[in-house]
Amino acid sequence: MTLLVGVIVHVATCLAVAAKTQYSVYILLSVAFLLVFGARMAIFRQFDRVDKQSLSHAGIERWERILVASGACTTALLGFASGYAIFVVHDSFAELACISVTMATMVSVVGRNYGSRFAVDLQTFFCCLPMIICSLLAMDFYRGVLSIFLIPFWLTTRAMANGVREFLYENVIARREITIIADRFDTALNNMPHGLVMVDAENRVQVINRKACELLKIGAPERLKDRDLGAVLRYGARHSFMDASQPELILRQLTQVAEGSLSRTLIHFPESLSLEFSASRRADGGAVLIFEDVSSRVKAEQKIMHMVRFGALTGLPNRQYFGQLVQEYLAKHPRKSGPLGFMVLDIDEFKHVNDMRGHVTGDHLLCAIAARIKQASGNAILGRLMGDQFILFFPHAKQPTSLDLEIRRVHASIQGNYEVDELTFLVSLSAGYAILESDAFALDEWSVKADLALFESKSRFKGGISGFEREMDGRYIEQQKLKADLRDAVSAQALHLAFQPMFRADGARIECAEALARWVHPEKGSIPPDVFIRLAEDMGIISDITRFVLFKACSECMTWPEHIAVSVNLSARDLRNADILSVVADALAHSGLDAARLHLEVTESCLIDEPAAVRAILAELRSRGITIAIDDFGTGFSSLSYLDTLPLDIVKIDRSFVRNIVEDARRLKLLRGTVNLARELGLKIVIEGVETEEQLTLLNKHRSADLVQGYVFSPPVPSQNIRLLQEGIGRRTVQRRRNKVA
Repeated sequence: MTLLVGVIVHVATCLAVAAKTQYSVYILLSVAFLLVFGARMAIFRQFDRVDKQSLSHAGIERWERILVASGACTTALLGFASGYAIFVVHDSFAELACISVTMATMVSVVGRNYGSRFAVDLQTFFCCLPMIICSLLAMDFYRGVLSIFLIPFWLTTRAMANGVREFLYENVIARREITIIADRFDTALNNMPHGLVMVDAENRVQVINRKACELLKIGAPERLKDRDLGAVLRYGARHSFMDASQPELILRQLTQVAEGSLSRTLIHFPESLSLEFSASRRADGGAVLIFEDVSSRVKAEQKIMHMVRFGALTGLPNRQYFGQLVQEYLAKHPRKSGPLGFMVLDIDEFKHVNDMRGHVTGDHLLCAIAARIKQASGNAILGRLMGDQFILFFPHAKQPTSLDLEIRRVHASIQGNYEVDELTFLVSLSAGYAILESDAFALDEWSVKADLALFESKSRFKGGISGFEREMDGRYIEQQKLKADLRDAVSAQALHLAFQPMFRADGARIECAEALARWVHPEKGSIPPDVFIRLAEDMGIISDITRFVLFKACSECMTWPEHIAVSVNLSARDLRNADILSVVADALAHSGLDAARLHLEVTESCLIDEPAAVRAILAELRSRGITIAIDDFGTGFSSLSYLDTLPLDIVKIDRSFVRNIVEDARRLKLLRGTVNLARELGLKIVIEGVETEEQLTLLNKHRSADLVQGYVFSPPVPSQNIRLLQEGIGRRTVQRRRNKVA
């Protein structure tokens, strides 16, 4: 349009000058202006049709030269028209008209040719140079001076054009860079894993990315610009998965986070979606809200928390979480009165299920028992203490008697048969419980009271139930004091030994003597071995007693006749690791006793835990020349299998096999069968608990014993009596021989 207006002015000016001056050259100039205009328009249309992206640098320069040349043609015609009017026509109208149009065109160059310095220079040159030359050729001083002023005008126009061009060029570059940055920002914004919402001071959405729209399910980002964030969230609540209360919750917590009262907040939505929000206030009063989907993290934390709080096998609360549940119950019912109940359950002989049927079946049985307890316990809080023990808390009841009946009902309903892995198990559970008022509750104290009642129940009979009584506290305190005294006695080596000899079946000689630990309490007198040995096992100091007995027994054996050996009992704890090997070696080295004179006795209970490790330890001891005996044979489980698999030399048959052999023929047959089996395996037989001459006679008649241990020959005696007993046997033997000779 600027070119069209320009060509009209140019043609009209030339025709007016031609009409005024009658110079036909201006008519020719009018035709020349029209031809140049037509050529330029054709060039522009051709350029518009060119694929600009495919142009090379050389192609761009070629088009620039064409466009600059076509523009220079127009300014050259204007310069010629002005110079011709000055030098030839000498008409003031012609000069004024031509120079005015030319100068106006020069000014327009500043705005139209900002893209090329060469175009500005060339067009200004063709406009000014003809006027300067013709003014000088006219030999008019004043015109000459005036024409010289065109040179600074030329330079000023050139400077203005360059300034405009530089300003526009910088803005084009800046706009291009802003566009690139905006594209990068938009790419980053819409590909970030977090949702982002930017609001102004009036809480209107300024920026929102796709992730935010996806997480909140609130539509496309372009539709939400300048909308109120609260209205957007309420729309999401109506048309997506959010609850109606959650938009206000988000806005309220957004305000708290932005004000600094919260650093971040976690909001849980339906469909297992959890979003964590954080916000920051902007200087203009707006805010930036950032949130992310933390559903996977929340699920993992919940899973970890469940693993921490609940047992993986039974799914029941562990001791710690059980205590927390009880405390939460009491916190919710601070003013409620009435008795509370606390019960501990222990599965009787559950260890033997694992030993006989395997741990997988044992685990299945444990789960079945836990399920039945859960079903029977009603509104009680149930937990698993450890292993085969469970714990129950019974909420407030009206009367202690009703709570007592409820506890006993639960205990009775969980006893009986369980079908597991196509097997039927008759299961009994021993129980101890305590009933106290809620104001006296203390979890650890109640646990101790229930444990005391459980201990009382198990000491009476399996599958029983006992309530806590105050007398149990006294017995418990007494037992704790006894434990402390036993620890002191073991540390001070205040125990002493008695030895029960093992005679040949005919009583002709003592072959061995079993070392038995004895403890005389300074106040209570003699403490039965089964009492303090059990306490020592519970306290974990049984190995210290074993060490003391080994060193003392080996030293005492050195004072006896050389054919008499000494026998020492090992506990299950002694055989849990290979430390017993060094203890035995130290005892032999310290005393100087020959290894062949040391017998070590193990019970079947020692073999239940880690039988392979125990077998390896016994084999090592036997390889050193020590005799290995199995004690109390016949009282445990799977006894016959041990005879073949363990490195044994002696079988000590328990006194229960001997008790009624005189009166009961079947008991005698059982004893003889066991003896014959052991002898077939090359094992030596020791019969324990022989107390009467009738029993001894019957055993000798059937040749059932290699050695006899019992009161029929001797009770346990001090060490020095072993030599005296052997000397007495020797004197009797000599006397019998003399009597025969006489």
